[in-house]
Amino acid sequence: MSILFAYLLRFPITEVARSGQFPWLAVFIVTVVNVVFFRLFRTYSNILRLSSFVDVMHVFVALTLAFFCNEAISLLWPIIFGKQLISFSVLFIAYLVSFAVLASSRMMIKMMYDNFKQDKQSMLNTYIYGTTTGIDIAKSLRTEADNRFHIVGFVSDDPTVVGKVMMGVNVYPNDEELPEHFRHDRVAALIVSPAKAKTLKDSDLSDRVLKEGIKIFLAPEVSDDWDSSQRKPVVKEVQIEDLLGRDPIKINLQEIAAHLEGKRVLITGAAGSIGSEIMRQVAKFNPYQLILIDSAETPLHDIRLELKNKWSEIEAPTIVANVTNKPRMESIFAEYRPDYVFHAAAYKHVPMMEDNVSEAIQNNVQGTRILADLSVKYGVRRFVMVSTDKAVNPSNVMGCSKRICEIYVQALARKIQKDGSAPTQFITTRFGNVLGSNGSVIPLFRKQIAAGGPVTVTHPEIIRYFMTIPEACQLVLEAGSMGKSGEIYIFDMGQPVKIADLAKKMIQLSGRTDVKIEFTGLRHGEKLYEELLATRENTKPTSHDKIMIASVREYDYEDVREDIDVLVNCSYQFDSMATVAKMKDLVPEFKSLNSKYSVLDSQ
Repeated sequence: MSILFAYLLRFPITEVARSGQFPWLAVFIVTVVNVVFFRLFRTYSNILRLSSFVDVMHVFVALTLAFFCNEAISLLWPIIFGKQLISFSVLFIAYLVSFAVLASSRMMIKMMYDNFKQDKQSMLNTYIYGTTTGIDIAKSLRTEADNRFHIVGFVSDDPTVVGKVMMGVNVYPNDEELPEHFRHDRVAALIVSPAKAKTLKDSDLSDRVLKEGIKIFLAPEVSDDWDSSQRKPVVKEVQIEDLLGRDPIKINLQEIAAHLEGKRVLITGAAGSIGSEIMRQVAKFNPYQLILIDSAETPLHDIRLELKNKWSEIEAPTIVANVTNKPRMESIFAEYRPDYVFHAAAYKHVPMMEDNVSEAIQNNVQGTRILADLSVKYGVRRFVMVSTDKAVNPSNVMGCSKRICEIYVQALARKIQKDGSAPTQFITTRFGNVLGSNGSVIPLFRKQIAAGGPVTVTHPEIIRYFMTIPEACQLVLEAGSMGKSGEIYIFDMGQPVKIADLAKKMIQLSGRTDVKIEFTGLRHGEKLYEELLATRENTKPTSHDKIMIASVREYDYEDVREDIDVLVNCSYQFDSMATVAKMKDLVPEFKSLNSKYSVLDSQ
């Protein structure tokens, strides 16, 4: 068709009609040559509605090579056959027309598909924050059959692109006038490119966006949740965890792997939020065996199914047992002979332990002592205990019980270091609240918001440190690999978060406007501010910038052992006041807040 059109452009139709001849042979030869190059470059095989610049380039290269080949044939033809096959001008015009038609037809089909494949009335008017990877995101979204985002603009911090037009839409600056653009374009969604995820956390952009009732979505890094075959981003609605201003934590994977690969690893509290994530992290390092202990049957069964599904090659006995059952624990240690113990089993809810003091002592303190002693007896290489920031200057029973655990583990570590009676190294890790863990405020707030509220916050000024479950467990493994013995490691928890602000932002993220916040008053033993001792005066640095060593008072092992004997025996009398009084003797800095045990501090 292009050659015929070129002839009509090059020669008057009257001249062609008068001669009575048309170069059908030339048409045939040129067509055959073009088809050969189309076949070589497979220009016909791409899906037209998904055409891209690469496909157009394939057409250009194929046509260009075919043109040179045809021109070579046309030059040799007179030498061989004594007459001209086709003129250069006709061949060149046909080449240009072919490229224009093939390229424009692809673009036209693509544009028609993009414009008519979906009902834009049902799509969300969307801005993309970030232009570098934002362009790739926009292109990929346009090709999705179930795309629900209609891109109407870009937002950029780069002044060189602000005010320009990309993919047919405007690029707006990230400034105070941005909400006006949101309203003008009736924006319902903002997709944040991977390069801008940190900026979203560190700036007030999320507050401005949520204030306008706009949903925020995150596009992950190419290496994470993109379909590798089509480079399609799996855009996810932003969660509150994504908006907390924390930098990603990097750990020394090689160091951890060297310690855990091919080893027997025992995890207590393995069905809990921390213990189960430690299991997942350890499983990645190819341990010889995972021994998982928990007293909660159903959650442990769920962990068992997860292991069979994801790490079926790892031998992983799941044992329903209580860490306070010494004969049972000893039989487990004797049978499996673990190399590493990660002790995450504990009662952790502050108000519950204020009302159940004996259980706090028997489970947290006695359970830890049983496991620590058995670790020494059976030659465990490292014992890593998960503690809490509530152990620092404790104001409640739960925090004090964990501080007593720290004291015992540290005193035992110093004892065996001095007498060389065992190779076991004891490491304690201390960190704050974990986002999304069982019983934490975020799952509670989500349920309350889904139910229409109110969202209950104890005090307008209460603040907490937060860390995600994976990064907390990664730091536990890192500390477990670097520890010497008897050290208490504390983690850099970043900036504290006001719980009222957290609740407010979660309500905004939900899109609901009818949910209210209700302040209920501080609970028994609850502080307004948690402490981590993360100061230069009270900590020593380590090789990891997010992990410090706490400088704490040292205790004599024999004194601690006797005091804990008395404390445990007292707990079996179920006299809460007497038990708490003994706890205060052992931990003088334990001062009860908003609790009936406050009377003991004045005696």
